[in-house]
Amino acid sequence: MQLTRAADYAVRVMVHLASIAHNERALLPALAEATDAPESFLSKVLQALTHAELISSRRGKFGGFAIMPQGLAASIYTVIEAVDGPVRLNVCLAAGPGCDRSSWCPTHPVWARAQQAMVSVLNQVSIGELASQVKPERSRHSNVVSFGSLGY
Repeated sequence: MQLTRAADYAVRVMVHLASIAHNERALLPALAEATDAPESFLSKVLQALTHAELISSRRGKFGGFAIMPQGLAASIYTVIEAVDGPVRLNVCLAAGPGCDRSSWCPTHPVWARAQQAMVSVLNQVSIGELASQVKPERSRHSNVVSFGSLGY
């Protein structure tokens, strides 16, 4: 399993927005530069995060994007689900009627434990906690917070 680019960019942009000055808004071009994401693709990610009410969006002279309090408190898992929808390691773990084989399939409990472990790890840290670890170093971009310390 691999995270989608949309989910990766969503986490990057959330951490970036959480690390900039309180109540400061960022414009799309600056967010794209800070997260190394294409503007056109990042725009769709930002729409999903706005729809999930993790960030706010404002048009006009004083417009841009800002993180909301629930965005600061959100876990990585919450951000991923806001962009990609429910994350499942296997189709048999999907909500609803489930898999007809789950009662006798020897791998179902393994998938279920792996899913539980993944969700647990991704829920253990908030965007605000990650943002507090960002070191304000100069990156190859001017006036941009470096994500090097977080593996980005």
